[in-house]
Amino acid sequence: MRREISIAGRLLTKCRPSVRLSYNPFAQTPGNWPRMSRFSSIPRPEPSTAMDTRNHCAKADRRWWKNTVVYQIYPASFKDTDGDGLGNINGITEKLDYLSELGVEVLWLSPIYRSPQKDMGYDISNYYAIHPPFGTMDDVHRLIAEVKRRGMKLVMDLVVNHTSTEHPWFVESAVSKESLRRNWYIWRPPKYDKEGHRQPPNNWACLLDESESAWTYHSGTEEYYLSLFSPYQADLNWENADVRAEVHDVARFWLDKGVSGFRMDVINLISKDQRFPDAEILHPGKKYQPGDKYFANGARLTDYLQELKEKVLSKYDILTVGEMPFLEDEEQQLEIVKAEEGYLDMIFTFEMMGLDMVSEEGRFSFRPWSVDGLRKTIDKTQSMTTKMGWPSLFCENHDQPRSVSRWCDDSAAHRVCGSKLLCMMQTSLTGTLYVYQGEELGMRNIPATWEPEEYKDVESVSYWTHVCSTWPDGSPERKRAKDLLRRKARDNARTPFQWDSTSNGGFCAAGVKPWMRVNDDYPWVNAAAQVAVARANEKTAIVPPYRFWQRALDIRKQYANLFVYGDFELIQNTHPTVFGFKKSCIQESDVSITVLNFSGKEAEFMVPAEYQVRRWVMGSYDSLSTEKPKEGLISLLPWEGLVGLCKVGANGT
Repeated sequence: MRREISIAGRLLTKCRPSVRLSYNPFAQTPGNWPRMSRFSSIPRPEPSTAMDTRNHCAKADRRWWKNTVVYQIYPASFKDTDGDGLGNINGITEKLDYLSELGVEVLWLSPIYRSPQKDMGYDISNYYAIHPPFGTMDDVHRLIAEVKRRGMKLVMDLVVNHTSTEHPWFVESAVSKESLRRNWYIWRPPKYDKEGHRQPPNNWACLLDESESAWTYHSGTEEYYLSLFSPYQADLNWENADVRAEVHDVARFWLDKGVSGFRMDVINLISKDQRFPDAEILHPGKKYQPGDKYFANGARLTDYLQELKEKVLSKYDILTVGEMPFLEDEEQQLEIVKAEEGYLDMIFTFEMMGLDMVSEEGRFSFRPWSVDGLRKTIDKTQSMTTKMGWPSLFCENHDQPRSVSRWCDDSAAHRVCGSKLLCMMQTSLTGTLYVYQGEELGMRNIPATWEPEEYKDVESVSYWTHVCSTWPDGSPERKRAKDLLRRKARDNARTPFQWDSTSNGGFCAAGVKPWMRVNDDYPWVNAAAQVAVARANEKTAIVPPYRFWQRALDIRKQYANLFVYGDFELIQNTHPTVFGFKKSCIQESDVSITVLNFSGKEAEFMVPAEYQVRRWVMGSYDSLSTEKPKEGLISLLPWEGLVGLCKVGANGT
């Protein structure tokens, strides 16, 4: 039996990205943040009809899920209200006002269904019931009602490529080869080598452990079942119409309860090559090989998605987003999401997440990334809008390290300005915006002082066990492996939410042991301290990340034509550390420019001569940034970003 593996953070492992990619006044404690007046709207100029080249956004449809802010909640780590140290549904309900005030309009819940929790809920044993430690169905009904009362919406995770092996469907399927549900899953007889030893049906590698097979042997019926992610998660057979009908019923069940859409887990794996051939030898010397050529983006994928859309999804006014690893071909991506003709509203792709990864080595690898790689990646995803597609925007989720630790500098000197830089990048790009819990506070990775024994994620535990069995204590190899664990472990995103400076960061009551240790920085990185500061404007001297995100979301809404729907264009695209782009729309007399210094050193940026900056509306250093010169050469501080509204001059576009 292969060792237990967690799949919850599989995104980097699955993804093979197409792009290979001084004095700081803000190193302050919350007590030093001033209280300022409420945010006041930025005066809007009259639209011009002269700029007829900026016309794509004028043609864009304006369905509600485009101009919205989605906030992902990882239930186990959000808020505990019953004293067991584990977050729950009532904890989410309790904090809805906090989210509403931030500017959140849609909540996306990671799985709350009944589950053995081998994969933190992505191994579902009952789609129609709630995991008891999270609460009851009545708790869900109350959450939905309270969400709607605030004018918000709720989106659920839909995990239907596979189920738990404890699901009654699989239990019945495994009883015998004659079971009525036998073909609800993918069963195949073994092969035998020259010596007569039993072998899996093909050489596909497990997605999270390439040393293991993607097939699991079932001694009771002497056949293998396909289990791409772990022995505890059996792949459903979507070739079976009864399976598809049951999936339709599951989706309909939750939509009828008032859910407003789904994030669909690895949905492009539901169609597999029914020949189940051996994969090509890409890694000589390894027994098992990557099989994604045959189990991802199969021939019937669009048929299955079209059927799901026609029979269920099209009957409701909802948001649908598909997680689609291994889908790098732009034409295939567009076929899935192309305006009214597509099958889903948008997809998650992971090119940016691969910029600092050595793809052949998986999650626990690192390579320096470049602004040029980021520039090319963003340019590619933004170009979807010119072809009637629609991008999703995110820097964090439950499977990724904290963004300020990953892409910026999370030191006390630069954490705040780095958090704001990433906020400005995301909120000024076209697409639907996804924010992960704690991102709005600038929460950061687990401290380097924590020992590996503090990490809870099974993938982390498995990785470190392998490291310790391979490299001796004190060796350079083990030291490097520990650094990679600190950089890339999924645990970084799963530490409990830091609500205040009290014991356990307010996640659970004093004296209760949280399921995972709270980050040591909670006394000064917490929601209460940041919410206590009044709303900000461009003249505010020092703004905490929460209030900065709140203001950025306000501006994004106010200038939706530019920031949500606007046409994207790179500017000065050869700078080694500065990422700059403009946004434009025929319905606005202004264009916007966003300038981001992804460096711990100062940099210079030349404002394009054809633009006249009317005002800098946001900056990493708050009023120190927004009071910068509005033309010519400007100096950028470390990790400084700026967003400006500009008039177009005589030489403008």
